[in-house]
Amino acid sequence: MGKQMALQYGKLGATVLCWDVNEQTNNQTVKEIKSNGGKAFGYVCNVTKREELIELAQKVRKEHGFVNVVVNNAGIMPCHPLLEHTENEIRLMFDINVLSHFWIIQSFLPEMIERNEGSIVALSSCAGLFGLINLVPYCGTKFAVRGYMSALAEELRQKNPQNNVKLTTIYPYMIDTGLCKNPRYRFPKLFKLIPADVAAGSIIEAQRQGLEEAAIPRHFVAVEKIGRLIPRKAMRLVNDFLDTGVDTDKH
Repeated sequence: MGKQMALQYGKLGATVLCWDVNEQTNNQTVKEIKSNGGKAFGYVCNVTKREELIELAQKVRKEHGFVNVVVNNAGIMPCHPLLEHTENEIRLMFDINVLSHFWIIQSFLPEMIERNEGSIVALSSCAGLFGLINLVPYCGTKFAVRGYMSALAEELRQKNPQNNVKLTTIYPYMIDTGLCKNPRYRFPKLFKLIPADVAAGSIIEAQRQGLEEAAIPRHFVAVEKIGRLIPRKAMRLVNDFLDTGVDTDKH
């Protein structure tokens, strides 16, 4: 999905700075943006390395100036019961899905505050709205993204009532990127994998509109809010009837 966002931002005329741990695929994304008439630069980084992220942020600010849109998109999603997760797997998930966001935001937010402009987009998930089996640590990371973005928005608002730095939290359903290997849905016409280019377009639209949060599909945020008003036992009956989720990737 990161590639699709990069391609679409490039078509909109943005100078796209692509960060990826995989140099080969990153170079291919940059090449495609340029072949479409866009402007892009690729940088290799490991988002689990705080010092590496901070140094790279300094480098891109020096080379390109003010970065006015930051998208925290990196993520991994091992799918199996909690007791089958290893310590290293859980730690890596939090390093990539949550902690890297903090290091990147700390690198770019100060200049946004100083200029009172800019946007930060964070990819949470529908697993940040609803708890799902086989995704216990993953849900933990995505609820964390939801929580820190909400708290940061309030922090910025209270420090500056005229704050114009926009924060957008995205809650995608299962996207066809290969991350979700064993999706399960009882009603495929209602719940199905969303094409990556469609999801990317929705994310960019939400960022450009300055929305604080957006789900893909959009009604999922409303469903979550309604679900909080319904007795838990009733919601569990609904969940059992819909039988939608992710099966284990261990067999």
